[in-house]
Amino acid sequence: MSSHRRRPGFRGRPLLTLPAAAFLLVGVCTAAGIAWDPFTADARQDAASAPAIGTPWAAGPDTGTGGPAPGATGQAPTVPGRSPGGTDQGTGSAPGAGEAAGARPAGALPFDLPGPAALRTGGAGRKLVFAHYFTPYPLSLDNASADADYYTRNYLNPAGENGKHERYGGLLRDRPLPVQPQGGNWELANLEQEVRTARAAGLDGFTLDMLSLSGQNRDRAQLLMEAAHTVDPAFKIMLMPDMTSLNTDDPGVLADAVAALGKAPAAHRLGDGRLVVSPFKAEAKSVAWWTQVLDLLRTRHGIRTAFVPTFLDFDANNARFAPISHGFSEWGSRSYVGQESATRDVQRVHGMGKIWMQPVSVQDARPNQGVYDEAGNTATLRSTWTHAIDDGADWVQLTTWNDYSEGSQFAPSLHNGYAYLDLSSYYLTKFKTGSWPKIVRDTLYVSARTQFAGADPTGAQSLVMSLRKGSAAPRDTVEVLSFLTAPATVRTVVGAAEDTHEAPAGIHSELLPLRPGTSSAAVVRDGKAAAEVKLPYAADRTVQVQDLQYYAVTSGRD
Repeated sequence: MSSHRRRPGFRGRPLLTLPAAAFLLVGVCTAAGIAWDPFTADARQDAASAPAIGTPWAAGPDTGTGGPAPGATGQAPTVPGRSPGGTDQGTGSAPGAGEAAGARPAGALPFDLPGPAALRTGGAGRKLVFAHYFTPYPLSLDNASADADYYTRNYLNPAGENGKHERYGGLLRDRPLPVQPQGGNWELANLEQEVRTARAAGLDGFTLDMLSLSGQNRDRAQLLMEAAHTVDPAFKIMLMPDMTSLNTDDPGVLADAVAALGKAPAAHRLGDGRLVVSPFKAEAKSVAWWTQVLDLLRTRHGIRTAFVPTFLDFDANNARFAPISHGFSEWGSRSYVGQESATRDVQRVHGMGKIWMQPVSVQDARPNQGVYDEAGNTATLRSTWTHAIDDGADWVQLTTWNDYSEGSQFAPSLHNGYAYLDLSSYYLTKFKTGSWPKIVRDTLYVSARTQFAGADPTGAQSLVMSLRKGSAAPRDTVEVLSFLTAPATVRTVVGAAEDTHEAPAGIHSELLPLRPGTSSAAVVRDGKAAAEVKLPYAADRTVQVQDLQYYAVTSGRD
């Protein structure tokens, strides 16, 4: 299978110009600690086809004052393969359950999400869903107002960090939903909020990308362990040493690093007490080397382990690693085509008597690596989830929760709101319970790009993204994904084009040609408009910076 890798350049039109972003973000938060939602209202694979560029924190991002940017470790990876308290109300429809507490507002989903207790007991409790947490991109890097924080000034802005990202039009195309500046331990508070958000979506925990042995990414990893246990002792963190970035060849050094985090109460352990260790790109080290790490964890630290390596190339490595592994995973493809190997992989792993953690993804677009996958609106999300369900995967890893440099985030973001996370909750419910949830509210999801796939940027960007080998062909489409309680007419507007289509009860995907302008949709039943939604970002044929991520919006939040 093709392998994915990390981040080269950018082209097309910028997400938002800096002045526009500032205007949009001023006053975005209405209460302390509440993420602003504009709508509510790998993959890291070693693709030989994509030239590698050092990751943004390799030398410590420049703040313009000679010091490292917030979150910089000074020792992070320069390799291409990787980016590197809630209530018990899981439905999100409980009166007064605010998003600051991690619960969804009333009517956010087309179905009623079972509460955590129902999703964590019996058969549902054996089917685990994690999201890959990437420490460089927390909710806030500097506790500043969103109109002028580090994301806005330096990551979304092509001229940010003294112009170091100008070649590819800026480091990021999207960002976490902004939060208000706050006093006290704001970093811990923000991490607690992320845990609440994940928990409210039905997730069992995070896979933690261990990027560094020291520095701010390592400190943030420790804070995440604390935040998870504080919010919900049942929310678990699976340790994932990143073998593209950890600067050590000493098995003892890695064993000590894993043990330091693994002793935290939030660390994910099996029922028999074994600590789960799932290194990213495990094949970077030999089986003998990993055997030493696992032996040292046992003899030096008294920690028994369940080894679940995550490969970039499962086919080439699973047989060698089988004797030391409890199970396997792979980083996976980021396009809706080429997913057929997942069925074979699960069957092979189960034939060995081991568990399989299936990668589930939304999309992948890496400006600073000059590569992207054609996600086909929500087709990749739906395809990868369907494989996890139908093929009998034991665990799922959403790749990723918040790696904005790969454009692969499920976490609530500026340009997607909660749309992808909300959709994921639907499939998660089937995966864990074995039954499709009943659709009780008409809900529409609209997704589209803000530019045409072939548009060339008119600005200073020189490195542009090209299609990754093995991806589906580029397409210029608007998708209207409907969840309906009964058949209805769906009225659509794409730019100047108005149309209607008949949608059945249940889920239906309708593709429309992308046109300049905004896109919207509304459910019409018995002559009356019901659910309706508008994607607030307009598509254009002329762009300054390339942006090939799909933007999404849901009618469930306003």
